[in-house]
Amino acid sequence: MMATLSHTWTILTAVTVLTVQLCEGKTCCKLESSAGIDVLLGSSFRIYCTSVKVACRKKFYGQNNAPLPHKELNSTIIYYDVVNITEKKTYSCKCLSPGCDSCGQDFSTGYPPECPKNISCTYEVKNSDSGDVFCSWDRGRDTFLKNDLTLEMRILSKNHTHGPMLDSFSSKATAQRSASVAVPGSVLMISVWVHAKNALGSAASIHKNYTLSDIKMPSTPVLRQPDCTSQECIITVEQPVMTQHLEIQYRADTQTWTSSPDSGVQMRSVQVASLEPYTLYHFRVRSKFSTGLWSLWSASISNWTEEEGPAKELDVWYAEPASDFRSLTVYWKELSISAAKGKILSYRVRVYSPNSGQNITYVSAEARSYWVPFCAECEVSVWACNSKGSSPPANITSEYTKVKLRHLDPLQDVHKVADNLSITLSWRKPYAAVRRSVVEWFPKGHTMELRWVRLGRNENHVVITDVKPFECYEGAVYVFYNESSVRRTRFTGVTTLESAPAAVPSVQETVEGKQVRVTWAEIPRGQRGGCLTNYNIYLENQDNQGHRKHYSIQASQREHVIKDVSSGTYKLCMTASTAKGEGPAGKPITFFMQQESQLSPLLMCAVAAPIVIVLVCLYHSSAVKQRFWVYFQCLMLDVVPDPANSKWAKECIQDKGKMNLQLQLSNSSGAEEEEEPILVDVEELPRPTSLSPETETVTVLYPRTTYIKSFSHDSDSSDLRQTSMDTNSTVDYISSHGAGIMDEEEEEEEEEEEMLGFFPSHNIFIEQLEFGGKLTLNSVKIDCGDFFPNSAF
Repeated sequence: MMATLSHTWTILTAVTVLTVQLCEGKTCCKLESSAGIDVLLGSSFRIYCTSVKVACRKKFYGQNNAPLPHKELNSTIIYYDVVNITEKKTYSCKCLSPGCDSCGQDFSTGYPPECPKNISCTYEVKNSDSGDVFCSWDRGRDTFLKNDLTLEMRILSKNHTHGPMLDSFSSKATAQRSASVAVPGSVLMISVWVHAKNALGSAASIHKNYTLSDIKMPSTPVLRQPDCTSQECIITVEQPVMTQHLEIQYRADTQTWTSSPDSGVQMRSVQVASLEPYTLYHFRVRSKFSTGLWSLWSASISNWTEEEGPAKELDVWYAEPASDFRSLTVYWKELSISAAKGKILSYRVRVYSPNSGQNITYVSAEARSYWVPFCAECEVSVWACNSKGSSPPANITSEYTKVKLRHLDPLQDVHKVADNLSITLSWRKPYAAVRRSVVEWFPKGHTMELRWVRLGRNENHVVITDVKPFECYEGAVYVFYNESSVRRTRFTGVTTLESAPAAVPSVQETVEGKQVRVTWAEIPRGQRGGCLTNYNIYLENQDNQGHRKHYSIQASQREHVIKDVSSGTYKLCMTASTAKGEGPAGKPITFFMQQESQLSPLLMCAVAAPIVIVLVCLYHSSAVKQRFWVYFQCLMLDVVPDPANSKWAKECIQDKGKMNLQLQLSNSSGAEEEEEPILVDVEELPRPTSLSPETETVTVLYPRTTYIKSFSHDSDSSDLRQTSMDTNSTVDYISSHGAGIMDEEEEEEEEEEEMLGFFPSHNIFIEQLEFGGKLTLNSVKIDCGDFFPNSAF
């Protein structure tokens, strides 16, 4: 069994070896060069291909397997001449016999090294026993080949600079331009040079001697995290060797380095003073022995100084009050970091009124404006607050807010000049002494983006740079002579870059009879191209080709009415214009104007005619007229005149005897409740056929009707009635209140006549009714039982 397994393994091994040999092939040639594989740039040389073991036909190939012409030196060697090689190349030789591998070689080009120069060395003291000599040099031109550089050093005796070599050191230059060598602390003088070598040659620099005390320097110091207050920081410095000099520098962001006044004295802890609160400072330090060189700068460390309360008041301004004078918007600018002296956490706004006291509100740190109720006698104050305190108050007094409410004479000769990036305003300096000036500006119609700048008393021009291109601005210039005397001049229509509008207005039309009302929305700010000068409406009659009208409207308008538009089909479109030109036209709107129809007047006549005919017919019907008069009386005043107080009744009294009716007053006490009013029924009797000789013919002004008069009096016997049964007796005059108040009755009588004059007795509805005779109890029957319970006529 074991013999069988051994035989099997022998066969497998033989097959494996044969397979590997067949896969690898065999080497049939080798390639050699007359100049080696590293050759001088631009040189010429010869490469040879020699057969190995077997003779075969051979052929040279160059870059990208391109065949090259060759020559035969003998039956086993061929060669190829390379002329003026300028770059790295690969050449190969291939034996054409089957089973042979090709042979090849990469050739590099370059230069021999130049002599290193400009050697510079320093001696970094690690501790009292040793240090490192660090040298750097200029190696010259690039050789394009691999170079070996070595820093060579020998120690010189103290008394003989060029004496015999006491000891030597060497160090491979890993960076090709610098190297370091460790030396004992007892060494005083050294001599150094640099040796360079590559495949094409070698070179050495000149020797350079150094006294170590002249080139020694401390190790780089290490800084610990500073401990800072609001205006100073204390920094701890760590060094392995004591030094005699120390320099510390600091700077805030974007500033240059500043040396501390305490520099130059060796201390473990250094105090840096005169710093700004709430500022991020960076620190670095370096040291030096009494002789030698400064150490390298340490890595910088940073820390914030602590906060302080803001020391400067806010720059506060305000927009014009609202049109209803109910609100005032106060604006303020963000304090600079140096003025804020800390992180602003909020703003405090106080409105003080002599009548209602003060109202304090806190707004967020991101806010730059606040709406306050308008008050002509109020004072508005604004503070900036951080964790350490508040800024001084910035006040706007009542006199200050009235400035924008006054109509003041404008400044003279205000000039506006705009270029691509800024706007320049200038004005003639007033003759009176100026206290200060303020220039405000904002995008047209957007006071929430208000900006302003304050100027000194002698300044009469300003360059505004906080503006956007293709934006229309307006604003004003304020010149303050004192808190209550200010001159203001407005400016508008100012822009930097300008172009024709890029968008069209959104248009809507409404037909109103013979006119068309056109309304539109304002073009978005970003597409206006600057300051709009006007809008253009184009109206074209489609029924009359070529008939097109143009209407130019001011840019401030949002509506226009086109009058006297004839009937037909129309197309309407709009554009907007700036000083640079007219923008694109919008999509035309088509609408139809209808011709006025004649049907409406005819229809009104057709409806009105039957109504008129019905009214005429009703007019000739007495029953209808009487019924209408009854309903019409409901619209009259509540006061109905008493016939007994008329003029003809008084005249009758003068001619005939007076009849006085004495009212028996009730003995009831005033404490009793008032009883129900007594109703007196007055009934109009039919007209008598004959009158007594003493009666006179009277014209009755009112139709016969039932007269109801109400009396209210106190009586213990209200249930008793006295009824006059004599309807044939003649009564000249009846006074319901006695003769003692005749004057008052006359006045009431005149008022009643005036009121009755509003309803004429003769009109289209009521014919005049005439009756003869005097006012007697024959014609007017009165039940007086309630008035005279104990007597009778």
